[in-house]
Order: sequence, then structure tokens, then C-alpha cells
Amino acid sequence: MSEIVKITKISGTAVPIRGNDIDTDRIIPARYLKEVTFARMGEYPFFDERYDASGKKKDHPFNDPEYKGAAILFVNKNFGCGSSREHAPQALYRFGIQAIVGVSFAAIFAGNCTIMGVPTVTVGAKEIEQLMKGVEDNPRTEYTVDLESKTISYDGQKIAVDLPETYRTALTTGSWDSTTLLRANLDQVKNTAAKLPYMTGFSS
Repeated sequence: MSEIVKITKISGTAVPIRGNDIDTDRIIPARYLKEVTFARMGEYPFFDERYDASGKKKDHPFNDPEYKGAAILFVNKNFGCGSSREHAPQALYRFGIQAIVGVSFAAIFAGNCTIMGVPTVTVGAKEIEQLMKGVEDNPRTEYTVDLESKTISYDGQKIAVDLPETYRTALTTGSWDSTTLLRANLDQVKNTAAKLPYMTGFSS
């Protein structure tokens, strides 16, 4: 049986994506929404910005070998706006992103990230510029996003981050993963289901 995973800290290198109002269609082009599963979504984030029509790589942080293996994504304002496609956070997560730090996020995008266990935490515009410049200068810098202390730390520095308390609690207690939570309490689920008329053929 799967264990409930509590997400309190995310550590790793980072990758910056500059620009405000980056929408979900840029994160994952609409043609990839036709795939039956999310299995290959990690191949597609920012696809049209990373490759030309012939499939040749373009200059993009997700193609830059200096950022290979990054676990944390730095973004600007209103990241993940546009249509509410779950494929966008799925593509980022399957690419390897485990946390996103930005000035602000579209609400549905942030919610979709949270139910996948990917924290979306906010900092001020001055702070994100500091983080982006720092990682551009040294891509191998290690960062730690701490949801309990609500900070991001690196190289002896610490910056306050924020996120809705409901999201923080869900992540740090493990209740973000509703499927595993139900499986871990299967006896209670079965007992509750047995009392529901629409689960028992409406028998008295």
C-alpha cells in the first residue's frame, strides 16, 4: 500500500523562466492534450519555444545543459494563466520540477499543482529578480524551499515565501494526495460506502 507523503522541504538546483502572464498553452501546447495518459508529458513543456518546425533546439532554459536536473522553477507574475489544463503542471512535474517560486500564479494552476504535490510559493518582484539573477550567474546553486518555515534558502541567504495556508497544510500533512489518503483508510472508506444508499442498491 502506498504511504502518505508529507512535503515539507524541496531541495535542488533551479531554472528561471522569465516573463509575465505565461499561460498554460505556452507551457503545454494544446495538441498534446489529446494523449490518453500523462506518461509522456515531461517531453512537452514549452515545446514550441524549445524547438523550431524542423525539431531543432532553440535557445531556451529548459534546453540549457547548465540547468539540467533542476528541481525548482523560478517565474514572474501570473504564471499558469489561461485555460485550466491539468496537463501544464503535469508536464512541468514530469520534466522534473518539484516546486515553483514566483511573484504570482493563476489560481487554478496553483490548485492543480498542489493536488500533485508541487508547491507554488510566492515572493516579491525584487526577490524573484534576485533569485533569477543568482541562478543565471551560477546554475549549480542549491536551493531549499521550506514549507514549514516558509522560506527559500541558498548560499547562506534566506528569503521569506508565502502560499495559502490551506495549500501549505495539505502539503505538509500529506492530505494533498487524496487517492493515497483514501487507500490508507480503506476500512473507513468501505464502512462509509456501505451506509450510502446509492452504493447499496437503495436497500433499506
